This record gives sequence, structure tokens and C-alpha cells, in this order.
Amino acid sequence: MHNVRKMTEDLYWVGVNDKKLPCFEGLYPAEGGVSYNAYVLLDDKTVLFDTVDWSVARQFIENVEFVLNGRPLDYLVVNHVEPDHAAAVNEVLLRHPETQIISTKKALMFMRQYGINPEDRCIEVREGDIFGFGSHEVTFVAAPMVHWPEAMMTYDITARTLFSADAFGSFKSLDGALFADEVNFKEEWAGEARRYYTNIVGKYGTQVMNVLKKVSSVAIDMICPLHGPVWREDLGWIINKYIHWATYEPEETGVLIVYGSIYGNTEQAAQILASRLVEKGMTNVRVYDAAETHYSYLIAEAFRYSHLAVLSVTHNLNVFPPMQALLDDMKRLNLQNRTVAVVENGTWAPTAGKGMIKTLESMKQMTVLNGPVSVLSSVSDANNGELDALAEAIIQSMEPVREG
Repeated sequence: MHNVRKMTEDLYWVGVNDKKLPCFEGLYPAEGGVSYNAYVLLDDKTVLFDTVDWSVARQFIENVEFVLNGRPLDYLVVNHVEPDHAAAVNEVLLRHPETQIISTKKALMFMRQYGINPEDRCIEVREGDIFGFGSHEVTFVAAPMVHWPEAMMTYDITARTLFSADAFGSFKSLDGALFADEVNFKEEWAGEARRYYTNIVGKYGTQVMNVLKKVSSVAIDMICPLHGPVWREDLGWIINKYIHWATYEPEETGVLIVYGSIYGNTEQAAQILASRLVEKGMTNVRVYDAAETHYSYLIAEAFRYSHLAVLSVTHNLNVFPPMQALLDDMKRLNLQNRTVAVVENGTWAPTAGKGMIKTLESMKQMTVLNGPVSVLSSVSDANNGELDALAEAIIQSMEPVREG
């Protein structure tokens, strides 16, 4: 049985929700599921924009066939060849030998690498090309490294609709909703949109800004991503979030405290620091255990807040492994423009602070606030005073961040 949503008089969502996926891309917990979005346009010619992951292909095919209602499928536009969006291309071509694929040269090359062989059914397009389907004309926007090199976006000039590939996507399945205004996005979805962007696209801020500049010159009434809700209202809000993330500007003035602790003493130092911050008036504080919280959530929070405090026990004369892994991932994802406080712990040779500072100083535009507070086994009266002073130094270093 089909399950589709009519979006406009001639555009339909034919995607599928996946509630069984344990980890997106084998890395990121997907407790809330994920949607694989695809769209069908019924003009003089029929057009399918992208496909879905093979795991949900059966439902997808039923959706497409229902919307087509016996009509041929004239075109398949492939904006992104990653298998969660292109795995069903061969199935579409088998069922519709009349279909021609519209995509970029590099995307067609990638398709062949994945065993998709459209042969003489290809129409290669470049940025700025215009293609007509009847009353609808579209143009194509190259989006290299957002987040693959072959990615493009398709802009429907007639309907002012942007098919944005993986940009503006989010974790979580739609569960009956389709549009962002049909859910409480700012309260219930923003964290998963942030986690999606920062972990998957976060490294490529420059490339994201390049694409945002390209599309800023056209009027957009609707954004149709390949994951998550479609945007038809308050587009400025999600675009503003993308500008923050892509320029590595914090969204909020606040403190993310992450600790790595073995016997609870470093955790105690983290909680004391949090208490001192709140007592001094900084109530926007979040505390996480690096060993218990999946790093994808910590990365998202690091992109969100203006200040970080990292506290690590010494482990084999180095940084506690989960903490070092988090710092390395921050560096890989190009996080920058943050102020960071450092606290170390150790019984006979506390050296974690030195290791954390080394990694932080190798990152771009990271200000290390202190050099570090050193705890010997457990928090002492002297450390208590140092943590109070560190909280004061964090607050003094703050300037209000433009929130959006």
C-alpha cells in the first residue's frame, strides 16, 4: 500500500520513513529513525527527484507507481549518489526503461562505480543549465563537498522550490508529518538537525557558504531536503542556523562541560565547575560524560555553545581515550572560534592537560583560557578555589552571541 503526501498541485513526496535503522552511516545513533525523501513532479513530463536506501525500496516503488498512475516516468534527477539516496536507481530503471537520468558528469561516474549502468539513458548537466518539463523549468546548482564532490541541487524556477540534496536535512523519521511547520521543530527537531549537519557536513563550512551564496540570489518558497522535514515557512530560521554552523559561529552564549572520569573524581570537578558557573549567573550550562555520551551529540553541542570546558583524568600518561577521541573529532570537523577551559587529573603524573592543550592549539581560532587546573587524585580545597576562579574567568571572557 502506498504512503505519499501531496505537496502542491503537481508535486508529491514519495519517500519512506525508517524506524529500524540502529546507526545512520554505521556511526550515528538513530533512535528517532530517519526519513529518506524523494519527490515526483507531474508536469507534461514526469520527474522523480532522487531515490531511497535499498532497505525501504519496496515502499518507495509502491509510492512512485501510485503517483504515476500508469504514466511513464520520463526523467530521474539524481542530485546525490550516496547509496541511501541512489540505491534504488537500478530498480527504477528496470521498471521504467523509458526513463532518462539527469545528473552531473561526476555523479554518473560514481553511479557506474556503484554498479548503476544507465548506458545511453544519461543527460549530463552542468551548473546553470536550464531544463524544461512542461510548465516547470529547473536549473542546476553545483554543491561540491556538501557533502560529496558530485552533489548538486535542483532549483525549480517556476515553483521556486529548491531540491537541496543532503543540505537542510535532519535525523528523525517524519511519522506522518512532512513539513517543518507540522512539527515543533525548534523544540523537538533542532538538536537532530544540528547533530546531522555538524557530524556529516560540519567539516565543509566553506563549501556550504559557497552554495548558500549561490542560492541567495533566487527566491525560494520551499526547500526539499533528502532527509527530514520540508521547509515552506520560516525558511530564514533554518538558513540562519546553517550560516552559524558553516561559519563556526556559536549559536548561543553558554558552556559545554565534557569530562572523562574513571573513579568519579574528575566528574566531581566538572560538577563543581558547573555549580560555580550557575552561581555566578551563567545558567546556560550542559555537562556530559565523554565515555557515556555518543560523540555525535557532543560534537553538536560543541557547535552550539560559545565556550567549552574539557576535564580529563590522565590515562597511561595521556588524555583519557574518549576525551582524546572527541577532541580529535572536533579537529577533523574543523570546529573553531571557541574559548576552552582545561582541567586535568592524575595521581602521580597528571599530564592530560598538556595533551588536551596540544590538540586544541592545533585547531583554528581556539582560545585556551588557562593552563590547566591540575587535580591530584581528588578535588582539594585549593582546587575548589581554582575552579571558582576558572568559572569567573569563563564568564569574564564571554560576549553575547547573536542567537538565531
